[in-house]
Amino acid sequence: MSACRAPRRLTSRRRITLLAAGVAAASLTLSACGDGASGGSSQTRFVQGKNGIDTVTKDERQPAPDLSGETTTGKKLDVADYKGKVVILNVWGSWCGPCIAEAPNFAKVANETKAKGVQFVGINTRDSEKSQATSFEEQHKVPYPSLFDPTGRLMLRFPKGSLNPQSIPSTIAIDRHGKIAARSIGPLAEGDLRKMITPLIAEK
Repeated sequence: MSACRAPRRLTSRRRITLLAAGVAAASLTLSACGDGASGGSSQTRFVQGKNGIDTVTKDERQPAPDLSGETTTGKKLDVADYKGKVVILNVWGSWCGPCIAEAPNFAKVANETKAKGVQFVGINTRDSEKSQATSFEEQHKVPYPSLFDPTGRLMLRFPKGSLNPQSIPSTIAIDRHGKIAARSIGPLAEGDLRKMITPLIAEK
């Protein structure tokens, strides 16, 4: 699969905005369609699984940051409103090959786990226009909403030392209490996605 590249149809004003956000994002080693360091700080006490999914025990989890804004379809969304459910955040871009590859897995698992109290939410990033994101969602029959985050500002809100998104795609699991419980960097196969979700469904 060829390397992913973000679209280049940007106005001068948007270029300036993206450049500023890009400089800040670099401090988190956020890379487009590439793996970041699966680390954090000495305060991060997570267990790295053989399947590439990092997990945190319940007593070590940090609260998820404010993740709110406008969706790709122009609606207001606040992830905090889903407290009481397991929330699966998927960072993606319509231009990203691995995101395209994993899209059917996310659509299938999202539909099959909704009745079990699981809410999927996308964070669409580095698409310059909402139409690029909505075309992707229609094509891949994505059944859940995505926050529109072209400059990556939402990803910069994750607390230092937490399991934060470090590449595109990345997937973050938030437990029923609104705390960051697991992370995967890179595309997820259906089986691995289920392995991330199943233990959190069982938690009380």
